[in-house]
Amino acid sequence: MARARARRRPTWPTWPTAGLTRQDGKTLLAAWLGYLMDGFDFVLITLVLTEVADSFGLSTVTAATLVSAAFISRWFGGLAIGAVGDRYGRKPAMILSILLYSLGSLACGLSWGYWSMFAARLVLGLGMAGEYSASATYVIESWPATARNRASALLISGYAVGSVIAGQLYRFVVPAWGWRAMFFLGFVPIALALWMRRGLKESGDWERARGQGRAASETSGQRRSPQSQGQRRDFVSVLFRGRLAALNHVATAVVALSLFLLFTERSYGYGWPLAALVVAGFVLFTAQFARARTPMVLTLMVTVFCAFLYSWPIQALLPTYLKDDLGFSPSAVSDVLFFAGFGNVAGCLLVGFLGDRWGTRRTYVAALCVSLLFVLPVFAMGRDQTVSLALLLFLQQMFAQGISGLLPKLIGGYFATSERAAGLGFTYNVGALGGAVAPVLGASLAGGHSLGPSLAWLTFSLTLVVIVLIAVNAPLRVQRLCGDRSAAPDTDLTEGGAAARAGEPPGTVPGTRTRHGEERLP
Repeated sequence: MARARARRRPTWPTWPTAGLTRQDGKTLLAAWLGYLMDGFDFVLITLVLTEVADSFGLSTVTAATLVSAAFISRWFGGLAIGAVGDRYGRKPAMILSILLYSLGSLACGLSWGYWSMFAARLVLGLGMAGEYSASATYVIESWPATARNRASALLISGYAVGSVIAGQLYRFVVPAWGWRAMFFLGFVPIALALWMRRGLKESGDWERARGQGRAASETSGQRRSPQSQGQRRDFVSVLFRGRLAALNHVATAVVALSLFLLFTERSYGYGWPLAALVVAGFVLFTAQFARARTPMVLTLMVTVFCAFLYSWPIQALLPTYLKDDLGFSPSAVSDVLFFAGFGNVAGCLLVGFLGDRWGTRRTYVAALCVSLLFVLPVFAMGRDQTVSLALLLFLQQMFAQGISGLLPKLIGGYFATSERAAGLGFTYNVGALGGAVAPVLGASLAGGHSLGPSLAWLTFSLTLVVIVLIAVNAPLRVQRLCGDRSAAPDTDLTEGGAAARAGEPPGTVPGTRTRHGEERLP
């Protein structure tokens, strides 16, 4: 009995690089640089917003829509570039995303007015979404199955590092060379990331899935259909080349227009009907792609949406709270944000190792529970308690925001290899709309008074919601209650490569077999 328990006990890695190769490190670095620029740019637009508003003669409300512009296109970028990744490989999708990203960043620096900057932000949003889905899927599938939580967390740490760098460069670059120089600075790392990605090998899981699809086709002697060949059944093929293509083109236009009107303050009192149209469009798209697994995927989107709602009130409004409510100077705000960002980085590193030892969901829930201890004390600090505030923010961000390093691994675990990039990209970027809603909701709850209580209770309550959703594995439970029980995966599908090598029949996706043992398609 003691020997059996010893075999089941997870092993702690003796060294962070145990079992990893030089190629694994190169894979991570190439993707990590892209994530660094993602964080750099998102924080950058919030830092230079007042300078942009002064240059273009914009009001504060109009200038703020430039932040929201990227959210209008992110959902479509996750869908389209994710489809490229599933159909043609993870590496081409990564290169395409970084090209779009660099083009959008360069265009921001060259923009001559509001609408040119808005269009540049739309392009950048496409690249940001594709960067998340393509790079996260590639790194997770390329690393050994026993280290994939580390891969996910280390990758996301790049975003936090980028935000820290942006905050520190702002105080030196903008006074000397202006806000445009900040956008131009991002081009060198982007060029380096492109150069590194050209020499990368394709994801091992994707290559195996493609090889198994070809072998199955040759064995049957029949022409492969999109339903039988996973890598050809992508979002673009399903939505825009199928029998409902005309309806989906109209729905795409309606969703895009509705998001545009909502995020540019042009809803003219029709905010709720427009939001309902957006939700209906996403449900329509999900139902066609996920089919029997629609309840599971929709619940996963809600989980991600709530995760953004708990994290982004602080992410977006903390500088405003520090300046307006506590009266901090710009340099003091930059220093406090440095500690918050550094806590995010430390959290990503910590939860990656804990996730490989304890499991993704268990680590996620434990970290969020610890983060609750620091939320209310953060907003109880006064102006003269800067050191205590910085320390509490470090710890709160370490456990609350650092845990987002496991989010790609968590989402990817619900999708088979053949549709993981599009599934992860679309699900995450639809849920990311919570990041656009959160600041508005936080400011609205404040009602013109202090932001502190609003941010504290909104973050605290939504964190509790996410804890429950992840702890009970809500996507899987909802699928079993409201849909086809056999369509719900029994295991984390990102572990498919390891399971297949351990003796699964060729072509089988672990965790997707019926009760009678026969194989079924994911």
